[in-house]
Amino acid sequence: MFAVTEAQLLAWLTPLLWPFIRTLALFAGLPIFSQRNMPMRVRVGLAMFVAIAAQASLPPMPVVPLDSPPLLLLLVSQQLLIGLAMGFSVRVVFASLEFAGELIGLQMGLNFAGFFDPATGSQGTSTARFFGALVAFLFIAINGHLLLINALVQSFTVFPVGEEPFRFLRVAQPQVWGAEIFRIGLWIALPLITMLMFVNLVLGVISRVAPQISVFAVGFPLTVSIGLVGMVATLPLMQTPFMTALERMLAVFT
Repeated sequence: MFAVTEAQLLAWLTPLLWPFIRTLALFAGLPIFSQRNMPMRVRVGLAMFVAIAAQASLPPMPVVPLDSPPLLLLLVSQQLLIGLAMGFSVRVVFASLEFAGELIGLQMGLNFAGFFDPATGSQGTSTARFFGALVAFLFIAINGHLLLINALVQSFTVFPVGEEPFRFLRVAQPQVWGAEIFRIGLWIALPLITMLMFVNLVLGVISRVAPQISVFAVGFPLTVSIGLVGMVATLPLMQTPFMTALERMLAVFT
């Protein structure tokens, strides 16, 4: 008669359980995958696939008895916290580029063209939406998903399951990551902001030299045209700051 003991069942399930929970939490906080139009079955299936494929690279997992709910709840909370924080770190990089688009649109005079974004449930602008779509394609083009999976696998070595469950909060300090949105966004948008500020300065000089010229009639199409040309010119250079910001945010887990 075939019989399976509790110890054998735990030895089979434990190597999959903790990576699955952490990966599922990662997808719950990751941009694109956390949107409302992403089916839950897709997230669960991808999390299970990653957990199974990463078994060869993962360290041994602790076996937790099923009759110890406090310890089980503590370890589940640890996996959820680390997975959500990893997804939040990638979201910070995405939000920083969208913030750069907001700054550029503000200098171009396009921020009045706001619209409701049903994917995020918030108000957005055309330039921010453009940079948001651009960073999503760029994330795949530079193999950012592979970099993220590598950070996920290495996080089990840096922050192992069961060893000081909340040491991650003390080491990573995710509460200060929000400031990176403004720093990275301003860093990316600074070249175009400087160029558009120079254009506004020239328009101000023209308005003083030739008051008969309507600056409002000339300035708006001029700033929009120069801003669009500057965006096209700086798009090939977007990979380096995006890759640098992504690697710096994921370095906490590796």
